[in-house]
Amino acid sequence: MSEFRFNEEVILMNLEAADYTEVLQQMGENLVKHHYVKDSFIPAIIEREQEFATGLPTAGVSVAIPHTDAVHVNQKTISIATLKNPVDFVIMGEVCETTPVQIVFMLAMDEPHSQLELLQDLMKIFQEGTFLDQLLQTDSVLEMKEQVTEKLNLSEFKGGERL
Repeated sequence: MSEFRFNEEVILMNLEAADYTEVLQQMGENLVKHHYVKDSFIPAIIEREQEFATGLPTAGVSVAIPHTDAVHVNQKTISIATLKNPVDFVIMGEVCETTPVQIVFMLAMDEPHSQLELLQDLMKIFQEGTFLDQLLQTDSVLEMKEQVTEKLNLSEFKGGERL
């Protein structure tokens, strides 16, 4: 079990990608580069997205929350990417219906219970369309980090559990 870390290096702004696999590849490569995840994370997250889609059409801004098994994670984090142009992700629970995603929240968690808690917190903020709009309008990685840290109470998220 690792300590949860959320730094500017896991935030990618205006990411350009042709499709969802390219989004996952680029975000995964960034996490590998910074040693948050193992090389096996990238194929695992792409495979899981193909089997269990994570696109969510929320009020105004569609999001995706890709994640995979803890065995591929070295250090707990959440990577966020705003996309320069929307990319279609299959909607969660659907077979082929898609939604044009603009923000991706990629979870890298080394314990199932911590992943569940973070997913629940994310679902709460996805119901607030104004917050997602704010993130899209943000042009500073540091500002985005502060907004997400405050909204998700990440400063209290240690080792997968709230203090």
